[in-house]
Amino acid sequence: MSKQFVFLFALFVGYASMAQDPILMQVGDRAVTRSEFLQIYLKNNPNPKFDKASLDDYMELFKKFKLKVIEAENLGYDTLPKLRNELDGYRKQLATPYLIDSAKNNALVQEGYERMKYEVRASHILIRVAPDASPADSLAAYNRALELRKRLLKGEKFDEVARGKGGSEDESVKQNGGELGYFSAFQMVYPFESAAYNTPVGEISMPTRTRFGYHLVKVHDKRPARGVMSAAHIMIVVKQDADEQVKENARQRIHEIHNKLKAGESWEDMVMKYSEDYGSRNTAGKISEFGTGKQRMVPEFEDAAFSLKNDGDYTEPVQTAYGWHIIKRLNVQNLGSFQELEKEIQQRVNRDDRALSTQKSFIEKLKKEYNLKDHSRKQLKWFHKKAKFANGVWSIPNTKRNPVLFSFSSVQITRNDFADHLSGITNVPQNADLKAFINMKYFEFMDNQILAYEEAQLDTKYPAFRALMTEYNDGVLLYEIMNDKVWNKALRDTSGLRSFFEANRGQFRWGDRLDADVFICDTKEIAQQVMDLVKQGLSAKEVTDKANGKSALNVVLRSQKMEIANTDYLKGRTFAEGVNEIFEHNGKFYVVVNKAFIPASNKELEDTRGAVTAAYQQYLEERWVTELMEKYKVVVNTDVLYNLGK
Repeated sequence: MSKQFVFLFALFVGYASMAQDPILMQVGDRAVTRSEFLQIYLKNNPNPKFDKASLDDYMELFKKFKLKVIEAENLGYDTLPKLRNELDGYRKQLATPYLIDSAKNNALVQEGYERMKYEVRASHILIRVAPDASPADSLAAYNRALELRKRLLKGEKFDEVARGKGGSEDESVKQNGGELGYFSAFQMVYPFESAAYNTPVGEISMPTRTRFGYHLVKVHDKRPARGVMSAAHIMIVVKQDADEQVKENARQRIHEIHNKLKAGESWEDMVMKYSEDYGSRNTAGKISEFGTGKQRMVPEFEDAAFSLKNDGDYTEPVQTAYGWHIIKRLNVQNLGSFQELEKEIQQRVNRDDRALSTQKSFIEKLKKEYNLKDHSRKQLKWFHKKAKFANGVWSIPNTKRNPVLFSFSSVQITRNDFADHLSGITNVPQNADLKAFINMKYFEFMDNQILAYEEAQLDTKYPAFRALMTEYNDGVLLYEIMNDKVWNKALRDTSGLRSFFEANRGQFRWGDRLDADVFICDTKEIAQQVMDLVKQGLSAKEVTDKANGKSALNVVLRSQKMEIANTDYLKGRTFAEGVNEIFEHNGKFYVVVNKAFIPASNKELEDTRGAVTAAYQQYLEERWVTELMEKYKVVVNTDVLYNLGK
């Protein structure tokens, strides 16, 4: 095929693409195509109607979004080093799936699924060595691990060798003797995982290298995966450094709660009344799933949860390093089919050390595709003779001759290119074999150059990648300019905030309030006891201490100013000064001692700074968008817009 024909063919495809992707909107001198708008519209409307009303509503939001992004670009935000670095980081993440060996990647996905069917219980000994250590240091660490393995094979106990002199360098070994408990796929770094899954039960692996160093892995047990647990819990928090009285109080409270559950109290009521995991109180104590392929919980928690036989069963009180728990089994799911889990496993593989192995294979394919020519056999000898390293600095002589070290596609990398790269490497291990070090860095440099070249082609080779990068680019620019023009401006502009508040005082008001002591009681009998103690003239603290004498669950005291309409247990009620009658709300009994009634009034700025700041930010944004509308002409092609669903 002639070059001229290739050019004409590409030109024709380009025109065809433009015809198939018409301009939907013009913002100033920037065009937005149908496909760009449609991608974002579908992402934010998973069940689109494509009717005129919903399209018009979304277009108004999209206009404001694009106006802000274009203003950021025109102000040079896309050139700021901080944002360029952030976008480069996103680009590397998004590029990963495009820079791997697909066949090998698929095999790793299948391998991950097969491993998820089992859990391995193992111990390890770690001999630390840096990822970029010299061959000599790496060999020394490997030999140390081998010597420890020989001692283990002769019959020494694993935990004693791990804890002993010259043993494991994992800081946790003093507590666990190297024991790691049960784990499944994707819960350890990949080389370690492979060693554990490939070593028979009762045996010890050969030294296995990870980014932490060399590991000896002893496998104690392999069992079928227990599945994924959905559970809820009631928690009483106890810090590990709490005093004994606090610990004993927590133990008593969790056992009282457990007794109430056994006596027939509802799980939901117990969670709402007593659980100190405030993140799960509004969901009846439900926590994130854990188990095979999911997050790991501490062993005491997991073992207790998985010991429950039926959905709805709950445990005896369980103590962990975080406090006390009563765990309720909601559901256990066995491992799903490969088809059900394939997408999730694929994402994990792409984020895992596994991706590195697929990338190496991918680079080898690129070398063939781009016709790599490597002259290192001849040219590296020059570096072996001339390059010196001392006191953290390379000495590499400049020469007029600058031969090509390697070439691929249309790229040529010269001696000076590699010399510049080498000069920037200052972390050369002490007593390193410089020849071996230079060789290692040369081949790393070559691989990185080829990979960087391929990454630069992604925008033209893959429209989906280009669209995703546009989305990230716009998102980063929008966040930064909104910070400057709206969010942070409202926080910094104290005089503007004050002026806005004074002009809008009527929007920021207190409702009717009580200044009160509120005793929240577990039963009506306890509430009556509290009322009697209050009438005897005891202080709020004295009342609480007496009422809680037999059980820490009896009374909770709230002493503060409260808006009646915004406090659920006060809402719709009237209160006289002094002690009010007992009332019940959501299973609790309340004694309200009203010290003062405070009628509705305007708030001061310090009373409502958060709400005023939010309102001021909205005001600044609306004013700014109006200015942008005047600055940039916006034209929408309604024929294209209203035909999106066709």
